[in-house]
Amino acid sequence: MEEKVPQPDFYSLVNFFALIALQHLGLVKNPITDKVEKNLELAKYTIDTLDLIKEKTKGNLTEDEERFLDNIIADLKMNYVRIKNEESANPPPS
Repeated sequence: MEEKVPQPDFYSLVNFFALIALQHLGLVKNPITDKVEKNLELAKYTIDTLDLIKEKTKGNLTEDEERFLDNIIADLKMNYVRIKNEESANPPPS
């Protein structure tokens, strides 16, 4: 039986980028490698991409879509700052 691919929508687009950011933050395994792979530079890039989407869609989103995007970005930024601070407090041995 063939799986039906859902139609793309704004929520799935935002979730797509959020999942990528979570992978780069080291909070979710990469599904291809099945490993946790942290890259804070790419995490920041992905979060910045969501900020760009927010800027470019301003005035074109429903209240629910805007709130959803704002919450995702805020959550990702809080995790980024927390992880960055943890790394600064506990640098890897040289």
